[in-house]
Amino acid sequence: MGPRERLAVGLLLASAFVVILNETTMGVALPNVMADFGIPASTAQWVTTVFLLTMAVVIPISGFVMQRLGTRATFLTAMSLFTLGTLVCALAPVFPVLLGGRVIQASGTAVMMPLLMTTVMAVTPPTARGKTMGNISVVIAVAPALGPTFSGFVLSVLPWRGLFVIMLPIAALALTLGALRLPALTSPRAARVDLLSILVSALAFGGLVYGLTELGESAAHGGGGAGGTAMALLPVVVGLVALGLFVWRQLRLQRRDAALLDLRTFATRTFSVAILLMAVSMGALFGTIILLPLYAQDVLGLAPLQAGLILLPGGLLMGLAAPFVGRAFDRFGARVLVVPGTVLVSAAAWGFAMLSATSPAWMLVVCHVVLSGGLALMFTPLFTSALGSLPPHLYPHGSATIGTVQQVSGAAGTALFVTVMTIQAAALTSTGATQVEATAGGTHAAFLVGAGIMLLTIPIAFAVRAARPAPTEPGLPAAH
Repeated sequence: MGPRERLAVGLLLASAFVVILNETTMGVALPNVMADFGIPASTAQWVTTVFLLTMAVVIPISGFVMQRLGTRATFLTAMSLFTLGTLVCALAPVFPVLLGGRVIQASGTAVMMPLLMTTVMAVTPPTARGKTMGNISVVIAVAPALGPTFSGFVLSVLPWRGLFVIMLPIAALALTLGALRLPALTSPRAARVDLLSILVSALAFGGLVYGLTELGESAAHGGGGAGGTAMALLPVVVGLVALGLFVWRQLRLQRRDAALLDLRTFATRTFSVAILLMAVSMGALFGTIILLPLYAQDVLGLAPLQAGLILLPGGLLMGLAAPFVGRAFDRFGARVLVVPGTVLVSAAAWGFAMLSATSPAWMLVVCHVVLSGGLALMFTPLFTSALGSLPPHLYPHGSATIGTVQQVSGAAGTALFVTVMTIQAAALTSTGATQVEATAGGTHAAFLVGAGIMLLTIPIAFAVRAARPAPTEPGLPAAH
């Protein structure tokens, strides 16, 4: 990889970290937003929900965007959208304007991650991909994990708008550097877009993320009875039906290389196995990110900043370990890392399942560090093996698939953990348990279910194989 390629990857990594960090920063800020605009929690949570929804809708289109615009134009478009959205959020006079800014932000964020993955795979030689993809793992896994901690620090000294005010000059600097220094590593290629595929994908992935998020919210607020549950399940059903139509449409279109999201990526066994493990791992990560701060505050009585700091050591470990894991992948392959990674994640889940109303705070930190270490061993090998098993012309589609799976599985993990916790907490409350005991019991039940699911990933991890480099496709630079 030459100097211009290293410059491009470094700029993309830094920019992607900034935009992905915003995905989880607003959760801690919801009380401040509610007080400022005089809105209930059910309305305020849309600052997070609308971000996830937009990501789920835009990511499947990112493969087409990258092919049509090329590296440089795609980056400038993504960072322009993110910078504009950040400015709108910082200045939002009313809540609907804040939501609009989050939509614009998420539109840029959704394109950035697939762009980074595709560029790395195109310019990095197969023997060094693990090291570079290790840095991408920092962006995908560490940025969301550090979001609540970053938010807690900012909110301890600034109002919620400070989250966007701090991000604005950083985003503007990345955009300026990209405009001045980012080389055009790939050339635009003629690509046609199927409007029906865009519509169906929006219904499919948007419906699934919205429905799963609402299911978790409904459970968290008592479910609203059978009617509330049915209303939360309706978007999930619509999303599943639309997903079936989307798959059918793509299978037809890919016969003439016109698919919005080419599903021939799943014809590769390595890609399919890696995607399955990534989906379960992302669900566990996002479910944990949601539950731990709730447990820390509602059961242990910690302040929001203290709750956010619990996630800091694990997030730092994941970031520090990622480059070393990447080098180990280049030397030893995927399986030797993924198998112990799944064992560690499963052990951490069982550790979380042992939490009670009297557990010490250090136990949360230890379990989260073990979880982070296991995920660090998994993410880099899985990302690299998945994309490395594909021919270069499918890199954009593979990257878009990984991003889409991340959003849907994250929403599913959050909904599963919150729903199980709420149902068990309600059952304990009905038997006379205190609020603290009920919340602790619900957390125990949620992590117990998660631990059982993670056990199933251990035998699957043995099926992960090293990817064989595919020949370079015309239109993409050869890795050198």
